[in-house]
Amino acid sequence: MKDIKIQMKGITKQFSTDAMDTHALRGVDLTIRSGDYVSISGPSGCGKSTLLSLLGLLDSPTSGQYFIEGKDVARLSLAEAAAIRNEKIGFVFQSFNLIDELSVFDNIALPLRYRSKGMDEAEITARVNHCLDKVEMAHRAQHRPTQLSGGQQQRVAIARALVGTPAILLVDEPTGNLDSTNGDIVMEMLAQLNREGTTLCMVTHDSRYANMASTRLQLRDGVMLDTAQREAA
Repeated sequence: MKDIKIQMKGITKQFSTDAMDTHALRGVDLTIRSGDYVSISGPSGCGKSTLLSLLGLLDSPTSGQYFIEGKDVARLSLAEAAAIRNEKIGFVFQSFNLIDELSVFDNIALPLRYRSKGMDEAEITARVNHCLDKVEMAHRAQHRPTQLSGGQQQRVAIARALVGTPAILLVDEPTGNLDSTNGDIVMEMLAQLNREGTTLCMVTHDSRYANMASTRLQLRDGVMLDTAQREAA
């Protein structure tokens, strides 16, 4: 049986104001194993973004358990969460989130340079070049993000997410800022990475891309639908 990378048990998230309480997630259970390709879809406001924030340790659940490779991470301090996020999680954002002042190479190297256990430049260079080759962007290593197309920027963002060899790659609407041609190219690249062993969890509103995943989940009003509900939906 494949190793469990991500496991959530009974996860809830509640946002409270003086006027009302909002239950963004209600008892979510989620297991992602090594090599899985999971898509999570659902209508706007269903809890997808909240769930992705919790998966990425950008926020904490109100209740429930969350494990990354067996480690309980649901109640970490900000510093502890940041350290595990840097070591275990790779992010691919809809808006790329590249730093315009840095070259493609330095954008990809950045997560490694922020690691608590320092890496020497030779290892950083080797890792960055390997990831550039994976996304077919080695010829653009010294360019700035502003010199690239949207599709090329997303490839660089994928390389940056991969460079730390994360336990899981979290992908947030990866084609949202791309035309259909570049969107298809990026999605095929993600599928190829999964075929090579990368564990993926993707949030998308596009059913065509959601169906590329081997495991397709849906959120409705903060509740993860089970298989029978998905087939009936």
